[in-house]
Amino acid sequence: MGKFMPRHVARGLASSAMALAVATGGGIAPATAETPDFRYIPAPPRAPEGAPNVLLVLTDDVGFAASSSFGGPIPTPVLDKLAETGLRYNAFHTTAMCSPTRASLLTGRNHHAVATGSITNVAVDEPGYTSVIPKSAATLGRVLRDNGYDTAWFGKNHNTPEWEVGPLGPFDRWPNGLGFDYFYGFNAAMTDQVNPALTENRTAVRRDPKDPDYFLDRDLADHMISWLRVQDTLYPDRPFFAYLAPGTLHMPQQAPAEWIAKFRGRFDQGWDAMRDEIFARQKKMGIVPTNAHMAPRPADIPAWNSLTPEQKHIQSRLMEVAAAQLAYLDFQIGRVIEQLRVSGRLDNTMVIFVQGDNGSSLEKFNGSVNEYLGFAGVEETDEDLGAKLDVLGGEQTAGQYSAGWAFATNTPFPWGKQIASHLGGLRDGLVISWPKRIHDGGGVRSQFSHVIDIAPTIYEAAGITPPAEVDGVKQQPIDGISMVYSFDDAKAPTRHREQYFEMLGNRSYYRDGWLASTIPAAPPWTFTLTDPAKFGWELYDLNTDFAQTRNLAKENPAKLAELQQAFDAAAKRNHVYPIVSNMRGRMAPENRPRAIPTTGAHRFYAGDTPYPAYAWPVLNPKWQASAHIALDAEGASGPIISVGTRFSGYRLMLEGGTPTFVYDPTGRPAERITLRAPSGLGVGRHEIKVAFRLAEGKPELGLSVDGRQVDSASLPRVINVIGGQAFVGRSMLDDRTGPLQCACGIDEVVISND
Repeated sequence: MGKFMPRHVARGLASSAMALAVATGGGIAPATAETPDFRYIPAPPRAPEGAPNVLLVLTDDVGFAASSSFGGPIPTPVLDKLAETGLRYNAFHTTAMCSPTRASLLTGRNHHAVATGSITNVAVDEPGYTSVIPKSAATLGRVLRDNGYDTAWFGKNHNTPEWEVGPLGPFDRWPNGLGFDYFYGFNAAMTDQVNPALTENRTAVRRDPKDPDYFLDRDLADHMISWLRVQDTLYPDRPFFAYLAPGTLHMPQQAPAEWIAKFRGRFDQGWDAMRDEIFARQKKMGIVPTNAHMAPRPADIPAWNSLTPEQKHIQSRLMEVAAAQLAYLDFQIGRVIEQLRVSGRLDNTMVIFVQGDNGSSLEKFNGSVNEYLGFAGVEETDEDLGAKLDVLGGEQTAGQYSAGWAFATNTPFPWGKQIASHLGGLRDGLVISWPKRIHDGGGVRSQFSHVIDIAPTIYEAAGITPPAEVDGVKQQPIDGISMVYSFDDAKAPTRHREQYFEMLGNRSYYRDGWLASTIPAAPPWTFTLTDPAKFGWELYDLNTDFAQTRNLAKENPAKLAELQQAFDAAAKRNHVYPIVSNMRGRMAPENRPRAIPTTGAHRFYAGDTPYPAYAWPVLNPKWQASAHIALDAEGASGPIISVGTRFSGYRLMLEGGTPTFVYDPTGRPAERITLRAPSGLGVGRHEIKVAFRLAEGKPELGLSVDGRQVDSASLPRVINVIGGQAFVGRSMLDDRTGPLQCACGIDEVVISND
């Protein structure tokens, strides 16, 4: 047993044995230099001599021109400083959407090649779209950890299949299972900045309920700094790989009130004037060639001067919140950089800052103060937006700026997120700083590069050869090309000469400066999926047309045909076909696996465990929930079931002993349905039942107590998307002093679907 015993346990037993021998006069001999010291325990891996620390930052839905580092209107002094000591890349590309970019970033492979052709939420049963990253594509975390790095991930994880994010996993595709020793963040496309759904490693945790100033980006920085300090204390001779993936600027866009106040009035000039200002700065900074032209604003997006004064006021406030959020994030990242400086580790830390996993999001045409209204089929009006201006950006709102602002922060390129045919969706700012190695501080690099190039860049910089096998699984080829060659030579010929792009039917192919692109069939704010065969094609020469503004398809049909054929060949190699936009019916949630069966009865017990939507029963308009409770005294209050968020959800509770059910599809009081028993419950055991049913094809809700219906109502609107989490016996909302728990005893809650 001792031969494979953990070292600290063996030493403890040895010390105890020696002490016992001395006390009893025994004859146990002390260890000598010749005594074997656990020679059968494998030595831990060591990183190559001089391997740099790596800090990889990936922001969310941040456009090319958002930050001051790339000519944008939002001050990001920390990123500016990194760019001054490092390099800016102005021809770096992503996949045009979240999960796919992250899968490519972490593996160095094309997104369809690692089964992430679209976001995990619309996975389908085709090789390129299952959302299950294969074992043949080990991540950066796994490869670096196996080569002597300590690894940690902070922030967003949107690469675990939805049906595996429940409290019992399976965990092999959670961050810990993907090679990261430590994880602190959220497993979802987005989360609330003030009340996030947090996970630490494999365990759901709560944000500090006593912190009145809590914001997620600060919390992530706090945890990263703490981890870096511990790592530096325990293993100062080992390099680290820290991956920071904040939710900023994905909706909900939220920021501390004092940061929002800093931007009051800063965007009153509107998006058209802001684009002109950005474009001029980009040319002055050398980010954009002086002969470049700016892509025209889409016809559907109104000119700023066509808005009414009230509309301008509303829209300006939306942009102020977004700017505050990005500036606040930059400040928090600065705290991390300062920790590296103070500890003396910054000089040999390669900071890779990817400014966006896609272009800025044009998905909310008029902007939003409650994203769940859109999921419920409600288009927010100016009146809806204006009613929330006083609390905009706080925990009472969960919105996003409008397409006009999003398009402006993609300057000078056309379109944005989702559109993998045009640079507004594909091209993002990239900064690489490594003081010990990069000496052309403030330089601009224009070599074509792609998110799949990040992993091989890190491997080369660290002196690591990616393994041929991991856990006995042969590894598929890495598709990216290291960018280290560009560090010393701004004019080095581009090595990444070809690349395909595809997202939701939007396609393009790049070769030696030429780009063949499909014409978007629908704008992002409609989320309309179109048959890929119905897309037209365009052709651009990016060698002379930096911002993709001159279509040359008619002038050079042979080049267009050549690139179309190249796309087809790459699509076949990478499992792009069948293109997901032609599988609309197969994208429905019922066609994907689930953590629990979609039918039958499910028994839940009270506790602090949060259940994500995919580990909660599917609640169609024909279901029922039966709560069996016990009262020791009359007048008890508290939650029995709590599902969703303050913006959309439902709650079964006791209010002063009275059974009450609140169904809230949009967060708007006018559409909130409340069912209530006529009187409170007496001492003893009771059954409270909520039932959804169809009455003449229309959804209806009923509340029953001890077998007798006590209230009912028809539902003019049903909840289509459940956000947040579900709880039994506690509230989904914090009261800032602790969880709101029911004062009653809950034996069980049984939820069943017809």
